[in-house]
Amino acid sequence: MDWKLEGSAEQTESQELQEHEITLDSPGEDGVSESFQLLQIDVGCEHWEQEALPTGSAAWCSKNVQRKQRHWEKIVAAKKSKRKQEKERRKAKRVENSGIYPQHSKRFLRSLIKERLLEAKHSGPRLCIDLSMTSHMSKKELSRLAGQIRRLYGSNKKAERPFWICLTGFTTDSPLYEECLRMNDGFSSYLLDITEEDCFSLFPLETLVYLTPDSEHALANVDVDKVYILGGLVDESIQKKVTLQKAREHSVKTARLPIQEYMVKCQNGKNYHSEILTINQVFDILSTYFETQNWPEALKKGVSSRKGYVLQNSVE
Repeated sequence: MDWKLEGSAEQTESQELQEHEITLDSPGEDGVSESFQLLQIDVGCEHWEQEALPTGSAAWCSKNVQRKQRHWEKIVAAKKSKRKQEKERRKAKRVENSGIYPQHSKRFLRSLIKERLLEAKHSGPRLCIDLSMTSHMSKKELSRLAGQIRRLYGSNKKAERPFWICLTGFTTDSPLYEECLRMNDGFSSYLLDITEEDCFSLFPLETLVYLTPDSEHALANVDVDKVYILGGLVDESIQKKVTLQKAREHSVKTARLPIQEYMVKCQNGKNYHSEILTINQVFDILSTYFETQNWPEALKKGVSSRKGYVLQNSVE
């Protein structure tokens, strides 16, 4: 009797387990079937998209993207064409000048520049950049002045008859010196004089000529026995007569470039006219005149039309 009850119980448990397994298996089969159907749908969608969308890279881009791409291609082509034309122009110029200016190595040219600059130290005209007024200048103004010194020195190296340049009132621990080292490659090797002394105590006063746009006297000539001074002053507020007053305090002669004598004012949109030039622009005028002895040619080199002045003969 006990055995029959036990057997009946085992049969009941076995039937319940089988029903439970069937219940568990059914959702699994439905899930697999559903996943398989979704997979078929995804594959079908991808296949449909590949058939529906046209081939080719241009078809994937909008009209705006294609327009930008064409514009960029035009810019690249124009730059390549410009570089090619510039290369051909330089090549033609070298061929043209090959009979006049023989080709030399860079080492020879560096040696020639050094020889000319050292010769100017003994027999050429002197140009002093008065840097004693930089203590109140902003960092932006110091950066601009350092750039002007670099361009001035570069022009002097290219000159057939260079000046000997002196940077006076210039200390190696000043912010301007640090800015020159930062902005100008090889500044510590420049062939020029750097001194903390003031230009008024460095040379005899009778040999000095302070160039300032506020002077009443026009510069007539560049004399090798004179020392010409340029005020190293970049002042965005344009403080007038600072250099003129400084020259008068030391009883030094002053002069201005003969812009008024050889140039006339021209009309412009802003009605702007100024005789204030950067130190490298003034030097370009002095250097060109010293080589050509021609003021109109020299002024044309340094005074741009943006200053509101043009040569008299160009107006006539």
